[in-house]
Amino acid sequence: MLVELHQPSFSQTSLLFILLLYSFTFSHQQQVCHPDDQQSLLRFSDSVSSSLGPLNWSSDSDCCSWEGIRCDGTGRVIRLSLSKRGLTGNISSSFESLTSLSYLNISHNSLSGFLPKGLFSSLNSLEIIDVSSNRLDGNFSTSFSLNGSFPSTIQVVDISSNQIHGKIEPAWFILGSNLTIFNASNNGLSGQIPSSICTISPLLITLDFSNNHFGGNIPAGLGRCTRLQVFRAGFNVLTGLLPDDVYSLQSLVELSVPANHIRGTIGESMLNLTNLRVIELYSNEFSGMIPLDVGRLSNLEELQLHINNFSGSVPASLMNCTKLVKLILRVNSLQGNISTLDFSRLVQLQILDLGNNKFTGNLPESLFSCKSLMAVRLATNHLTGQISPNVVTLPSLTFISLSNNSFTNVSNAIKIFRGCKSLTTLILSKNFYNEVIPGEKSFIQPDDFKNLQVLAFGGCQMKGKVPEWLVHIKSLEVLDLSFNQVTGQIPEWFGTLPNFFYLDLSKNRLTGEYPKQLNKLPALLSEKVAEKLNRSYLELPVFVAPNNASTQQYNQLANLPPAIYLRGNNISGSIPVEISQLQNLHILDLSENQFTGSIPPELSNLINLEQLDLSQNHLSGEIPTSIQSLNFLSKFNVSYNNLEGSIPTGGQFDTFTESSFIGNQGLCGRVLQHHPCSAQSVPGTARQSLHGKSLNKKLLLGVALGVCLGFACIFVILVYWIMSKRRILPGGDNDKFETEMGYSSSREVGKDTSLVMVFPSYTAEIKDLTILDILKATNNFNQENIIGCGGFGLVYKATLNNGAKLAIKKLSGDMCLIEREFKAEVEVLSMAQHENLVSLLGYCVHDGLRLLMYSYMQNGSLDYWLHENPNGSSQLDWPLRLKIALGAGRGLAYMHQICEPHIVHRDIKSSNILLDENFEAHVADFGLSRLILPYATHVTTELVGTLGYIPPEYGQAWVATLRGDVYSFGVVMLELLTGKRPMEVSKSKASREIVVWVQQLKNEGKHEEIFDSVMRGKGYEQEMLQVLDVACKCVNQNPQVRPTIKEVVDQLKNVRSSQQTPRSEQDCLAEMR
Repeated sequence: MLVELHQPSFSQTSLLFILLLYSFTFSHQQQVCHPDDQQSLLRFSDSVSSSLGPLNWSSDSDCCSWEGIRCDGTGRVIRLSLSKRGLTGNISSSFESLTSLSYLNISHNSLSGFLPKGLFSSLNSLEIIDVSSNRLDGNFSTSFSLNGSFPSTIQVVDISSNQIHGKIEPAWFILGSNLTIFNASNNGLSGQIPSSICTISPLLITLDFSNNHFGGNIPAGLGRCTRLQVFRAGFNVLTGLLPDDVYSLQSLVELSVPANHIRGTIGESMLNLTNLRVIELYSNEFSGMIPLDVGRLSNLEELQLHINNFSGSVPASLMNCTKLVKLILRVNSLQGNISTLDFSRLVQLQILDLGNNKFTGNLPESLFSCKSLMAVRLATNHLTGQISPNVVTLPSLTFISLSNNSFTNVSNAIKIFRGCKSLTTLILSKNFYNEVIPGEKSFIQPDDFKNLQVLAFGGCQMKGKVPEWLVHIKSLEVLDLSFNQVTGQIPEWFGTLPNFFYLDLSKNRLTGEYPKQLNKLPALLSEKVAEKLNRSYLELPVFVAPNNASTQQYNQLANLPPAIYLRGNNISGSIPVEISQLQNLHILDLSENQFTGSIPPELSNLINLEQLDLSQNHLSGEIPTSIQSLNFLSKFNVSYNNLEGSIPTGGQFDTFTESSFIGNQGLCGRVLQHHPCSAQSVPGTARQSLHGKSLNKKLLLGVALGVCLGFACIFVILVYWIMSKRRILPGGDNDKFETEMGYSSSREVGKDTSLVMVFPSYTAEIKDLTILDILKATNNFNQENIIGCGGFGLVYKATLNNGAKLAIKKLSGDMCLIEREFKAEVEVLSMAQHENLVSLLGYCVHDGLRLLMYSYMQNGSLDYWLHENPNGSSQLDWPLRLKIALGAGRGLAYMHQICEPHIVHRDIKSSNILLDENFEAHVADFGLSRLILPYATHVTTELVGTLGYIPPEYGQAWVATLRGDVYSFGVVMLELLTGKRPMEVSKSKASREIVVWVQQLKNEGKHEEIFDSVMRGKGYEQEMLQVLDVACKCVNQNPQVRPTIKEVVDQLKNVRSSQQTPRSEQDCLAEMR
């Protein structure tokens, strides 16, 4: 269901003015170039190359006439400007000879390396230096060394968008008394913002520290920069309050500190800053009320306070800010009657977002005086009434979201919005409750909604049929009519919409069969449609929560996964084979319907399918083994049907849990704990063959008698077993405890019977455990305690009475071992002890229940931090990622080379690398697949692996090898470097597989595009390049060429020590907690 629950740039006018001033001030008269300057420039030319062609610099010509060079009357070079010239290479020390240089601009190139250490000490006349948007790295204090003679003439320093790291020491500004612009944004700088900066450089106009790693408070003292116009420090880790003296900056035009941890209120003193045009305080921890007299900020153009804790009402005086272009107050606790606000004077307003607050009232009529409005979001408030016809007077309106309110009269709303000729996105979900949606084709005309791409009426409980007038909207791409009471059949004309790729009709009352024309959606027939979709960004993001899944934010429509959701209707008939034509379909949900017949094997042609849900129907037959070929299938559910036969194994099927298959009495397989396939199991195909033969009555009678006799024997044995178990029960509270916990009486066991075997090394906190202790510690394996899952079963968090925490793996499926063999192998595994392995503490075997006890890892898996935690990737800096890679490598090396017997893991992946409280890596799930003995192979389970990590040679010969583990570990290293999953869903095929994607970019020389964006420009590029080389060796297609894990670990150890002084590990860990 579509539901509803940035960063503007301020033109640095001062910098542009200075640059223009220089461009017109310097004489165009050509002078004879000084020979020292000419030689210096030629040395620079020799050290760089250009993708736009070579510089026309030659020793045969006067350097004063060269491209980008200007000289003074004495022939000395005073200006060097080579911006956007496609330059690569290093900046040589040759610039040091340009002693008269006052203007240096080599921005927007691809220059790398360090700035020459003595560069500034020799350029005594330098006034402007702009080296922004390059690949310069190194420590700030080293590259910008003072050497006691930094030019006091310097006015502008722009080092933004590079890879410079380290701290900015206050002493750097000592000789910068004339400094007006300092821009260090988009680097890897850390430490605190220097508190003395405005004492030393009081003439500053622009100060930009955004997109770095600065911490601590914003320092007091900024008030001394009395000319300061722009202060940016967003996207850091700043804390505390805004310093009071910020409010004394009368010249301030832009105050931008978003995405930090700054708290406090907006003081009335801010209203003295009447020159403010931009206020960006979003994604912080501000609270309190918006100042009542905020209207005094009459020059305000952008006010972004969203995702904070502001409360109270929107002050009426805000409408005095007549220059407002963008007003975003989303996700706060603001309240009041929105109808009383007079928007009529905000004639320049383009973006209005007041969603996710507590506003009441009607849609304000005054809003329709804002003729520049492009996007409006008032979703998730308490608004009522009908849509005003005056909304059509907004000629530029392209996006409107009013979902999750209490608007009425849906027919009137549609009639009105069809007059908004520019409208592309209309989200009206969770309104118009129990109304009838107009359905006739003539309700709108073919020219109405000519540009509409997204239409959402989900969750309205409206009655009627699928509106026929939708056939007119040829531009439609996304339709959400879920959670209504729509009846009738799904219309065939959906197949005529050329751009349609996302349909959600879940939870309605639709009947009939699956329409054949739905299998001919042009946008889903080929992957080529992805290339044609509009890739432009929406004015405001769209939030999508399909079938109550977690909400996803989309800033581009083209990023929505192509989907058909028909869950929870009464659609009958068979699943059409023709559905397999929709090769660009990513999600197919037909659950909770009345489908019959078999699952078409042709579904394997849906090569991009990520989710397939056929649960709660009346499907019969076997699960087609061809579905194993769907390499991107991450969710599969056929539960509660009438399926039979063996559950396929291999491929993605080894990752699906029991819940995907339950409720099918005829199914058997390893994943079903109580229905493993046995020698006596008759697969569906065999049964069909059997039915095809004529059986005589004697044979049928014999089979019937045999079955009855078998059941009788089983019943007698079961009764005897239960009675014998009850004899050992000591009585007391055990029965009550087990009843409350829901534990089956067939597994009753005495409290004094210790069935948990703890290995001798771990007896301090967990000795004398019983099965009842484990049940209590996991709340009878309650799903709330699940902390992991995999091909071998679920993992539960167990908290013992003494406070100790364990991880309990409840093994699923048929382990193919008798109890004696299982115990023997587990005891062998317990001998594998290493600081980078998850310690196996003990095990339990009881009545078919097999449990393994492990140390509990407080920080979960690497997969969680890289891919699941929204802020996890940004908190794993490069030193920590390198530490994790090295630790996991050491654990794997122990398994491969030191542990006896040697162990092949077979399922190395980021979710099997767990992190303790200090973020030390521990390899988990080792040895559960197979133990490699010195001279023989002893198999304990079937071969497993996870998509994206499986070595290519496993597809030819399913034999696990040490080199296969190295391949998987190489993929993990690529995850650490890129922040991407091994298989990226909802991507074009070329960019899905991380190995292919990395190798392609590496071959094209685009190394910087490989690395996780949160680590770029932090000063670790050389280290990351070294690890990238190691990872690429590991994922070589030829297993014989891959290094051993010992060689990998040795190479990781030799990754050069960075010159950066990183944040201390304890500081980093403290942030994460």
